[in-house]
Amino acid sequence: QVQLVESGGGLVQPGESLRLSCKASGNIFSPNLMGWYRQAPGKQRELVASISTGGGTNYADSVKGRFAISRDNAKNTLYLQMNSLKPEDTAVYYCNYKRVVGREVNDYWGQGTQVTVSS
Repeated sequence: QVQLVESGGGLVQPGESLRLSCKASGNIFSPNLMGWYRQAPGKQRELVASISTGGGTNYADSVKGRFAISRDNAKNTLYLQMNSLKPEDTAVYYCNYKRVVGREVNDYWGQGTQVTVSS
């Protein structure tokens, strides 16, 4: 089992910044893929950004150039720096841990943290 606890969400105005954190604990093994997803009201959950154990990253087109994902493997912590926030970034943001070993997929989610961008 892997436990994921997000923090750092809140209410900000357009153009401002927020930094999300996700602390992982439990049976964490490398290599793995960690990521941030978000879900706005009435919409499907979507990938925001992901990062491998080795540091390879992937971003949704809508956040490229504004968001930066990073991780501290020694602290088992994932981060998402969000700059130039827009109202359309409003959503619940979820941390995800994924590890594939052969045909076995270990897929865990945090409880989510609300990000609201509004003037």
